[in-house]
Amino acid sequence: MSTLELKVYEIFKAKLGNKEAETVMEFIDAKAEEKISHKKDVFLTKDDKVEIIQSIYKSVYTANIIQFIATIASLIGILKILK
Repeated sequence: MSTLELKVYEIFKAKLGNKEAETVMEFIDAKAEEKISHKKDVFLTKDDKVEIIQSIYKSVYTANIIQFIATIASLIGILKILK
């Protein structure tokens, strides 16, 4: 426990008693954990960002290959017309 948690626990313990203070602290911990796990689902992690960036790189690479093939095909078509 951090010092802040200990202070809060001592305040609850003085006002409510030992068992009730533990129950309140467990409730607070459970709610905090619930909010953290919810935010993990909502926000991106570094791993998520890496996956997205890799996906973008693959898409750009594929688009460049397709553009290159289209350019070569166009040049071949133009050369056939000129012959």
